[in-house]
This record gives sequence, C-alpha cells and structure tokens, in this order.
Amino acid sequence: MIPLLAVSLLALGASGQTTGVTTRYWDCCKPSCSWNDKASVTQPVLTCDASGNTLTDPNVKSGCDGGSAFTCTNMSPFAVDDNTAYGFAAVSIAGSTEAAWCCACYQLTFTDGPIAGKTMTVQATNTGGDLGSNHFDILMPGGGVGIFTNGCPAQFGSWNGGQQYGGVSSREECSNLPASLVEGCQFRFDWFEGADNPGVTFQEVSCPAELTSISGCQRL
Repeated sequence: MIPLLAVSLLALGASGQTTGVTTRYWDCCKPSCSWNDKASVTQPVLTCDASGNTLTDPNVKSGCDGGSAFTCTNMSPFAVDDNTAYGFAAVSIAGSTEAAWCCACYQLTFTDGPIAGKTMTVQATNTGGDLGSNHFDILMPGGGVGIFTNGCPAQFGSWNGGQQYGGVSSREECSNLPASLVEGCQFRFDWFEGADNPGVTFQEVSCPAELTSISGCQRL
C-alpha cells in the first residue's frame, strides 16, 4: 500500500459528498473482511487457495502468514462502460470501524487526473494500519504489494509485479504477471488511464450484484 505524505481529514465537497484519497495495491493476502465476526454480513469475503480454488472456511490462515488463503484473482477491477467501473478496495473511513464498512460499497467519483468525472463503485474487503482517513486502497493487480511482500510469491511461486510501492510502470509490464491477473493489471492503463492516486468524492451505495457475486459477502 502506498504511503501518503499527507492525508485529508473528513471534508465535504460541493456536492455534499465526502472527499477522500486513493492508492492502489495487490498483495495477494487474505482480506481482513474474510475473517469471522468482523461485521454483520451474510458470510465473510471469500478467499482462494494457490490453485485458484474457492475456500469457504473463514478460519484458514492467510498466505501472508504461512497459510493457504489468498485474495481470489477474480477480485480484479473491471470496466462497466467508458465512464463506470467496479472493483474492491481496502478502506479506512474517518470516525468509523470495520464493523461498519466491511462489505459495504462506495461510489467513488474521481476529481483530478485523466479520469476526473469517471465513477467507480468499490466493495470494502480489507483495511490497513497504514491507511489514512477516508482512504480507498483500490485492488489492482500489479499495483504494488506494499508492506506484505511474501504473499504473492507464496501464491504464485514467483512474482514480478514492479515496485513494492506503485507496482508496474507500463501496460507492457502487465504481461509479467500470472495470466489470471493480466487483464486486471491492464485495467489501470486502459479504463483508469494510468491515473496515479487520484482524489475522489465518495458516498455509500447499495452493492451491485456484480460485486457481491464475486466476494460472496453482503451486509445484513
């Protein structure tokens, strides 16, 4: 996860939406919301083993801690149309807790860079001690492994995902990733237009079925 030199505190944009910041990551670890009792949900976020088989037991240890539960590769972001996309994110909301945001969905409207005006709906599947206030660390293959450097090699045997913070630097480098993650990596240079940590306004929204069918998790 990419460290920020400064993080905005809770603030309201002109539209009444809350302002926030974004970064990107893909560390292959078991998401925090995949554990039991994090929130009132239908079930924790699904995980996968190193072979891509879905795990339904929330007690399987994370692959970043020597276990066999990893982020499923189908949690890569994807475009709906030229201006709309879906995905997943590690989240930290000012004044809130995982109990409130695990498996909740947020519509992000990008406010700067090449994708200003585009929207992306993300489901919160994770959090992080290195996240700031109103911070969305968007899951993007090749986005950088952040502080957890051992998860992706454990899942795939090797990992050539670019810089620890920031990840790959070009669309061509996406071909260095496992085949199941290449398209998700290319998303960053296609729909996302190579934007580098764009600002957002955001609001909580109902989760689209396209996301909950992947995560397996819905709030009650």
